[in-house]
Amino acid sequence: MSLAQADILNALEKVKLPDGGSLAASGRMTGIVINDGKVICAIGIEAAEAGVMEPVRAAAEAAIRALPGVKQALVGLTADKAPSRGAAAPAPAGAAPQARATSKAASLPGVKHIIAVASGKGGVGKSTTSCNLALALAALGLKVGMLDADIYGPSQPRLFGLRGKPKLIGPRMLEPMERYGVKVMSIGFLVEEETAMIWRGPMVISAITQMLREVAWGELDVLVVDMPPGTGDAQLTMAQQTPLAGAVIVSTPQDLALIDARRGVAMFQKVDVPILGIVENMSSFCCPNCGHVSPIFGHGGARAEADKYHVPFLGEVPLDMQIRETSDDGRPIVASDPDGPRAQIYKDIAAKVWSGLSQGGTARAAPRIVIE
Repeated sequence: MSLAQADILNALEKVKLPDGGSLAASGRMTGIVINDGKVICAIGIEAAEAGVMEPVRAAAEAAIRALPGVKQALVGLTADKAPSRGAAAPAPAGAAPQARATSKAASLPGVKHIIAVASGKGGVGKSTTSCNLALALAALGLKVGMLDADIYGPSQPRLFGLRGKPKLIGPRMLEPMERYGVKVMSIGFLVEEETAMIWRGPMVISAITQMLREVAWGELDVLVVDMPPGTGDAQLTMAQQTPLAGAVIVSTPQDLALIDARRGVAMFQKVDVPILGIVENMSSFCCPNCGHVSPIFGHGGARAEADKYHVPFLGEVPLDMQIRETSDDGRPIVASDPDGPRAQIYKDIAAKVWSGLSQGGTARAAPRIVIE
């Protein structure tokens, strides 16, 4: 059977909104993509509706999955723009008031802290920092998971040296891959490495939501999220739907990167996500032949930004050939040379991050985000 968007919308006629209106007729469905039996789409919501719309999302996913020819269905909630006012049918006269959504995002069962590792721009070593930070946290004796939310450029499978596909547990849950004592989930496990992810925002959100909430993470002290670069819809969705305990900002010391790092700090502060600190990556280069240290991208810029914004400075990571080589080989430096000086840098950063998490208590409720 050849699936069409009309088939999807027909299936969604029976899915009801909290006010009793039909989801299909509400105008909320966006970005319906059908490819080889896989259906990906999103439901447009306002930021405050996340709680009451989650059952609708689950019902929509079940309705699509029941269609003949559907192998997989991914439905997400997106607040990148508000749905049209009055698109849903009004409540009947005299009906009891419907429950309103709260701004509190559902926590992940068993996961104590979720932290985002972010950067204002790409190419600053965010994924390498995320990987080694996760391993360094595990070296402290913590139970750690890694969620690769960088949909357009998933790097964690290569960094961890992982191949293959995660196992399906029951009808919906995926079992994360594991290496070096860290549980890992990435879109890179589900697509070929050379595949270009030509996805719009709603599809990205759907994928991130599924990898976050439909993975058997088990008991974790920390879930590290390798965020996509920038300050767009994916970051806002994570802050809206996830009780982030804090964010780590990665930047190089050069002025152009610091401008974008400022945007990252400002975005997380605006949505009330604590900044656990800033890491200065590629801080300096030490020539392996003569030992001369060169500040190729400048030096000290990230520390100055941390002081300016009154957030912790977590440390400097050098531009180092061994860090690069071990990362490319799937043997990250904290795992391959745990007692070396380079691994110690990441361990010091991890200790500061864990201290910040411990002082902050349990994971906070996610804020309501209002886009003006």
